Amino acid sequence: MEYNIGPKIKKLRKMRKLTLQDVARETGFSPALISQIENNNVSPPLATLSKIARFFDVKMGHFFEEEEEDLKYEVVRKPDRRVISRVISKAGTTHGYTYEALAYRKRNKKMEPFLLTISERAAEETLYSHEGEEFLLILKGGAELILEDERILLGEGDSVYFDSSLRHRLLSLGLEELQVLAVVTR
Repeated sequence: MEYNIGPKIKKLRKMRKLTLQDVARETGFSPALISQIENNNVSPPLATLSKIARFFDVKMGHFFEEEEEDLKYEVVRKPDRRVISRVISKAGTTHGYTYEALAYRKRNKKMEPFLLTISERAAEETLYSHEGEEFLLILKGGAELILEDERILLGEGDSVYFDSSLRHRLLSLGLEELQVLAVVTR
């Protein structure tokens, strides 16, 4: 099952009587990209989604939750994970990323856990930043994490915790699929 992130963003924009240009001007993204996201043609990377959430003053979890009662806890079985797989770069190329939400029903979470799978090394090394913190645990494969001007090699079992305001990018090493437990806060 995939999230319907685009219509939720469009609903927030319309409720505030904003144009695509208004949102683009405040977030730094192009009106065309905002439109593609709203129409579910493009799923934004987490950094992009975080910036949009901050602009609308909602938690990132707003885009992943269903209209249900507030839960005290949540169990997500493996077959019930929600998948975001159409992540596209600014240049219009895929990053080869797939995000699986590991918790999506509980409202007002302080963190968002994902299983991140990277099937190929991205050709570009565009760095992203957003508010909050991130924790990454390499479950399978090898990774190269770019934090500002530093490059850090990570192997299975390695973890890193960092301030998401640092410009960053996670890249796969080699041809082997990379799986990462990613926890993001706002």
